[in-house]
Amino acid sequence: MKLKGAQIIVKCIEEQGIDTVYGYPGGTILDIFDALYEERDRLTQILTCHEQGACHAADGYARATGKTGVVIATSGPGATNLVTGIATAYMDSVPLVAITGNVGRSMLGRDSFQEVDITGITIPITKHNFMVKNPDELVSTLRKAFFIASTGRPGPVLVDVPKDVQQTMLDYEPAEPVRSKPYFSENKHVENAISLINEAKRPILYVGGGCIASGASDALVAFSEKLNAPVTASTMGLGCFPASHPNYLGLIGMHGMSNVAEAMQKADLIIAVGCRFDDRVAGDRTCFCPNAKKVHIDIDLAELGKNVSPDVGVLSDARLALEAMLPRVDAKKDTAWISECRDRKAHDFLLGSDGKLCPIRIIKAVQRLGDPEKVIATDVGQHQMWVAQAYEFERPRKFISSCGLGTMGYGMGASIGACMGSGKQTVLFTGDGSFHMNFNEVVTAAKLGLDITVVIMDNHTLGMVRQWQTLFYNRHYSSTDINYPTDFVKLAEALGEKGFRLERNEDIDKVIGEAFATKGVKLIDCIIDKDEFVLPMIPPGKNFDAILATKPVIK
Repeated sequence: MKLKGAQIIVKCIEEQGIDTVYGYPGGTILDIFDALYEERDRLTQILTCHEQGACHAADGYARATGKTGVVIATSGPGATNLVTGIATAYMDSVPLVAITGNVGRSMLGRDSFQEVDITGITIPITKHNFMVKNPDELVSTLRKAFFIASTGRPGPVLVDVPKDVQQTMLDYEPAEPVRSKPYFSENKHVENAISLINEAKRPILYVGGGCIASGASDALVAFSEKLNAPVTASTMGLGCFPASHPNYLGLIGMHGMSNVAEAMQKADLIIAVGCRFDDRVAGDRTCFCPNAKKVHIDIDLAELGKNVSPDVGVLSDARLALEAMLPRVDAKKDTAWISECRDRKAHDFLLGSDGKLCPIRIIKAVQRLGDPEKVIATDVGQHQMWVAQAYEFERPRKFISSCGLGTMGYGMGASIGACMGSGKQTVLFTGDGSFHMNFNEVVTAAKLGLDITVVIMDNHTLGMVRQWQTLFYNRHYSSTDINYPTDFVKLAEALGEKGFRLERNEDIDKVIGEAFATKGVKLIDCIIDKDEFVLPMIPPGKNFDAILATKPVIK
């Protein structure tokens, strides 16, 4: 059949089984939005308040569903407003396709109105990108984009389509999406990994986001149980191993649990699966766990040895590698190591607060109340780390957070996409600093009538920055105490929604319970002390033995 290029773009999105796209219209993209209008009964089109919010929403949709997120924006500022969202998805390996319009081919390179070289700008932050200059290549390019975004190590792909290509009449034949099989190859590296695992007396599994992308949760549980091996997760890996399992120790890294730090120092084998030894885990990568051998399983060859050199690197999909190795690793009969780790965990704890309102108690109440299947999103800062420490995630795709890029302002857009994609009650934990960056998307959530509860850890400061300035910068609080005059309760009311203010521990259950019982978007303004700390903490560039478990005395 003959269709306009813009109509073909929409058809190719539908081929992928995607039901929702996010975006913002503009001059060079109007043909695509016209085609979306024609398909409005089959494809939901969400207009956000800003292109960055649309990109974060597509990202949140992808993380919550496992599908590829789609964001659409016009040329020039519309395209450049996607950059932070694309970089966020790139750092966290999120499948995303960004489709941008551009000026007509005859106008390219002439500094035309709203012209920008978005493919050049996004080369470092995309898995691949395309500009479609030949209309006959439009269909194949779009299908390649979705294939690249969702296979191997997932990531964002950008497709830039000049306006006249969108308007060209082209041949189109529907096709099933091409899926690739996850990668695993039997080789000497697999055999060497099995040998190291069988020799180990004190193994520990360190798991990351690759385990969620590959669907490795069941395999991880079986592997851990057969080896009697404790498990620790990076922030990207939270939920891939059930927090209630007796072998789970908790979060690893700069703000990981004290028992995890001690277990990592005592382990004789680190089995790293679907993670990348980033600097928030391996602070000093030159001497990371020097007494332990290391097996690293990852789908991306570039990650093997990039930060920490493993004794054995296995290039493979995480689930397939674990499933292939499981029958060939020896069951560990000795329970001394796992018992030691469980005992340390049993005596580990998170420090509460001396203030009138404790962030950890708020998080625990949110976990306890409301829909047990709810999705948790965060912005970036102290609240993010408190959630990663304290919230017990039982299943994958329940924790939505910008972990690699650390994007303040990510949460509101991401919670919209996650709520729509999952169909579940959604909670956004944010700080007043992060929330001020993109709270315009509360308008989008209110317009859509989404069940999103926004928990604002409101300390009138940039809490994590202040913590670092207290510890490492002689309490020079430069541009840290923000003290914006925003009344979050009135903000909610201005949108026809409900706002709450929480100031005392005694009121936590009542306020959160009432918020969960209220329809629509709810804002809870939680007044916490500006000198709350996230602890434990490993200072930057240090290893597990330098962990600060208690708040130091600042003279």
